[in-house]
Amino acid sequence: MLISNTKRFLVRPQTRWIIFQFKKRNSSTAPSTKLTSSYFHHVSSLPFVYKTIGQSFDESSAKYPDHECYIFKTHSFELIHNRSLFADKQFIKLQETPEEMPAGQTPVTVTIVAHNDLVDAVQPGDRVQVTGIFRAVPVRMNPKTRNVRSVYRTFIDVIHFRRHKTFTAEGGIGEQATNDDEESTSSKFSKDRLAQFRNLSERPDIYELLSNAIAPSIFGHEDIKKGILLQLFGGTKKSFIDAGRKSCRSQINILLCGDPGTAKSQLQQYVFRLVPRAQYTNGKGTSAVGLTAYVTKDPETNQLVLQTGALVLADNGICCIDEFDKMSESARSILHEVMEQQTLSIAKAGIICTLNARTSILAAANPIESQWNKSKTIIENIQLPPTLLSRFDLIFLLLDPQDEAYDRRLAQHLASWYQYGKEGESAHEAMDADLLRDYISYARTFVSPHLTEATGKLLVSSYVEMRKVGSGKGQVSAYPRQLESLIRLAEAHAKVRLSDKVEELDVEEAKRLYREALKQAAVDPKTGRVDVAILTTGISAGERRLRADLAQTLKRHLKERKSTHTTEAIKKDILFNEMRERSDERITRDMFDDAVRALEEENFIVATNHTIRIVTLGESNFD
Repeated sequence: MLISNTKRFLVRPQTRWIIFQFKKRNSSTAPSTKLTSSYFHHVSSLPFVYKTIGQSFDESSAKYPDHECYIFKTHSFELIHNRSLFADKQFIKLQETPEEMPAGQTPVTVTIVAHNDLVDAVQPGDRVQVTGIFRAVPVRMNPKTRNVRSVYRTFIDVIHFRRHKTFTAEGGIGEQATNDDEESTSSKFSKDRLAQFRNLSERPDIYELLSNAIAPSIFGHEDIKKGILLQLFGGTKKSFIDAGRKSCRSQINILLCGDPGTAKSQLQQYVFRLVPRAQYTNGKGTSAVGLTAYVTKDPETNQLVLQTGALVLADNGICCIDEFDKMSESARSILHEVMEQQTLSIAKAGIICTLNARTSILAAANPIESQWNKSKTIIENIQLPPTLLSRFDLIFLLLDPQDEAYDRRLAQHLASWYQYGKEGESAHEAMDADLLRDYISYARTFVSPHLTEATGKLLVSSYVEMRKVGSGKGQVSAYPRQLESLIRLAEAHAKVRLSDKVEELDVEEAKRLYREALKQAAVDPKTGRVDVAILTTGISAGERRLRADLAQTLKRHLKERKSTHTTEAIKKDILFNEMRERSDERITRDMFDDAVRALEEENFIVATNHTIRIVTLGESNFD
């Protein structure tokens, strides 16, 4: 028996019954060596013969005709495919899980063979327990010779698969089960367990109870734990194919960023151990191929096959990506399609396909200066493109407050976990992880909350209110993508209560949680106000106004300089220093370059790598 992650190959036919006939002598086709029965077709005056044989065919046991027909003896059998019987056979690779792996060793990979009904019984990424027969077979050094290698090829013939507990009947997060799936899933829970679910859902503090069960050893971060809890439940999967749009994603994506040592990786590790279909990877050691898929040769047929990466293996699960800021640009660009379209397009070695990647992303990033700079925006701190940041539903900031009262509470919390020496004893009482996993599995499978007319109007009014907050100040506080995030969060909160309807309290909690995340990640450091444009465009509204004013100031300065200086070409460095001395605001080189590009678009100047020259034609530009 082995507990492992699965990686399967294509299904191939295995010979069970072979029917063949005599053919001409000049053919070089030899009979198959794995037969269970044979049938000799009638040829001219040759009598019909049927003979049952064993696992291997012995040509000497066959009955041959008279000596005048001996010309058919050597290599005289021809396979009749349409009258033969074949069975399904599938090769599956098992990899040892990290928690079962000995220290200092690489994970062991074992090949297993599934037959008949066991084919496609497991999916890539599943955690399974396998019962089977260990076999060893010789391997020929050359297919045309009988010499075999001294090392045999080993594999396991599968007798039974036992899949570990999953969040839905299909083993994933974010999918709703069919009627057949519901029957199979409900049989996993006893009546006492179902009654326990109902009692938990009726508790008024169920939301706080479940959120406190997320990584109970980590002190504080209550809102972050609540956000991760809603990510585990997910929204309701919807399809808009009739309206000309693909199904809307129900997965919730979360980004954790902040100072080092603030338990970002520990939160990811807890989710990785809790969720059955989860993948954990480090951004610094992750390539684009490792996230998507790679092409390899099938060991049986030598054909090119596609092997999936972390994002596809985490389909209907969660992919935890640590050191998100250190990922290569090619690896990050893949996430744009995965995080919004939930698919992964592949075109490699003549293999063109689209794979499902319906996974939730839980990423963690550190600032480039090793410590969070509050005078800079989130874009400047972690150096991630705004097109990628806007795809996260929640972005939380984890900072070290360096407060004496906070440090004392944190130290007391950590010390309390070491006050008991016996195994199993703890100073804290938290919900059992199996109960939490089963509760989420039940909610994901049987609960599909939907918006009512009242909650729909409340969401619309909340979105309009969020837009109005920033409109009067020239700031953007909400986009349509944020409205979809609110809907997903409200649906997930309704699933926590095992409710089929999204109520007002669900919408209010979604608004509160989203507002708290915005206060941390989308605040303009100069004004202290929330500006979602920082996440979507990378530049706040105040920064855009400042850059527009800088372009006009530069234009006036060039006019004044032309009237007092005879030279037309001006060095950029000299002009940059003059603008910094003239302006009261802090001017960076990027802001100066943006102002130069703006004047170039107006055909006011012509800029090279090192100089700027004012356009002499069309003096009306100076008016």
